[in-house]
Amino acid sequence: MTAGDLTHAAQAQAAQPHAVQAHAAEHGPRQWNPEVLDGPLTTRQLLRVDEALRLADASTGLTFSVYIGDLEEPVRLHAEKLHEQLVDPDRSVLLAISPNQRVLEIVTGAATRRRLFDRDCKLAALSMAAAFGGGDLGGGIVAGLAQLAEHAGRA
Repeated sequence: MTAGDLTHAAQAQAAQPHAVQAHAAEHGPRQWNPEVLDGPLTTRQLLRVDEALRLADASTGLTFSVYIGDLEEPVRLHAEKLHEQLVDPDRSVLLAISPNQRVLEIVTGAATRRRLFDRDCKLAALSMAAAFGGGDLGGGIVAGLAQLAEHAGRA
């Protein structure tokens, strides 16, 4: 699978090449990697995910990011390493999705954990997994981001 990159100038690039990284609205103009069109999401799905990221960031004050691509074993540790590479990991949420491995990991930072509990992440993961199982990768990501943002609220 070749996953698309959706990168933004204000975010550090993750070590793995297949990342969809979030942005906060104040970070300025987005920069689109031309390889995005070769990824698992259509342009329309990418735009929906981008809007969901923007809304989640704005409604919570947190930074949400999505990584789509293969994860090294152990997958949880790899997802945590990706999360640590974000600009502000303590206030960030990472959705690490590997369609080939059928794996989804949600990683939250220390400050984020006070607002987004394990049960909230499990509910969002169940919703996303149902959409993924139906072949809707983009829709599952959008739904998961909306659920996580609703649970996190604004502090």
